[in-house]
Amino acid sequence: MKIIFMGTPDFAVPGLQQLVAEGHEVLAAYTQPPRPAGRGKKLQPSAVQQAAEALNIKVFSPTSLKQQSVQQEMRALGADVAVVAAYGLLLPKAVLEMFPYGCINLHPSLLPRWRGAAPIQYPILHGDKETGMCLMQMDEGLDTGAILAQTVVPLQGTETAGQLHDHLAQLGAQMLLKLLVAVEQGTAPHTPQATEGITYAGKITKEMAAINWHQTAEEIERHIRAFSPFPVAWTEYYTPTETPPKAERLRIHKASISALGKTGFAPGTIISTTPLTIQCGKGALQLNRLQRGGGRILQAAEFLRGCPLSQGGTLGTVTITGASLPRD
Repeated sequence: MKIIFMGTPDFAVPGLQQLVAEGHEVLAAYTQPPRPAGRGKKLQPSAVQQAAEALNIKVFSPTSLKQQSVQQEMRALGADVAVVAAYGLLLPKAVLEMFPYGCINLHPSLLPRWRGAAPIQYPILHGDKETGMCLMQMDEGLDTGAILAQTVVPLQGTETAGQLHDHLAQLGAQMLLKLLVAVEQGTAPHTPQATEGITYAGKITKEMAAINWHQTAEEIERHIRAFSPFPVAWTEYYTPTETPPKAERLRIHKASISALGKTGFAPGTIISTTPLTIQCGKGALQLNRLQRGGGRILQAAEFLRGCPLSQGGTLGTVTITGASLPRD
C-alpha cells in the first residue's frame, strides 16, 4: 500500500521501520518540527524524522495541518492510507477524509480505557491488571474511533513505563502489518467502542511525579514504576548543614515493598538506612536506586556514602515555620 506515516517519538519508530521492511511504499513521514534539547538547547529532530531520513523517506514537519497549502501538498502524494502513532498534532476533518482507507491510529491501551496523551503510564499508576494495544479508525473525537484490531497485554506488577512502552511499540508494529492486509481486502472489523468504562490519561508533567508519602507503599511503588524512565519520581530531603536550610530534590528510580513498616512514624520518615526504608501512609518502601540533582544514578548503599540521610530523618516537602523551603 501507499502510506503516509505520521508520528514523532520513539514509540512510533518500530511501526515505520516495519512498514518499510515489509515492502509498503511509505511516501512521506509527517512529524513535529525539531525542538530544542540538551544543555545547549540545540534543535533536535524527532525520533521519527531521524528514522525516516535513515530510510530515505521524505519528511514534512508542519506546525499545523489546518492550512490548505499543507493539505494540498499531502493530498498530492496520492496515499492509500495514513498511519498515525503518537503524532502530537490534531488531524482536521479534511485530513481524516483524505485517504481511501482513512487514518489508522496505533493507541497503546484497551480503548475506551485510557484515552488521551499518556495511556502507557496510567495503567501502571492505577494498578490495572491488564492493558493492551488498539488499532483504531480515526474520527474527529479524542481516541473515539472504531476498533480495527486489539491485543490484550497482562500486567505483571513489576514493569516500568519504559519497559511497557517498548513492548507495546513492537506489538503495535506487528499488528499493523496484519491489519493492513485485512484493510486492503475489506475484511477488517470496525467495532464501535463501548460507551461505558471510559477513562482519560492526561498529559504527564514533572510535578505529577512528586511522591506523596501519605499514600500506601503499594501505590508509591507503582508511582515510581509509572514515571520511569520519565519524568522520574521525586521527593525532597532536608540538608540541615545548609544556611539557610535548603530542600534538595531526590529522584527515585527503583523501589520495592518492605516488611519493615512501623506504627507511630509519620509518612516520609526514614525508619532504616540498612536497607534505606521509608515509612508510608500504610506500609514501608525500600529505596533501591536513587539520584541527586546532576548526579549519577546509584544503588542505595553507595548513594548513602555521599548523601546525609539518616534514620529518623524525613523525606517530602519540608517546611520551617510554615514556609516551604527553596528547592535546588
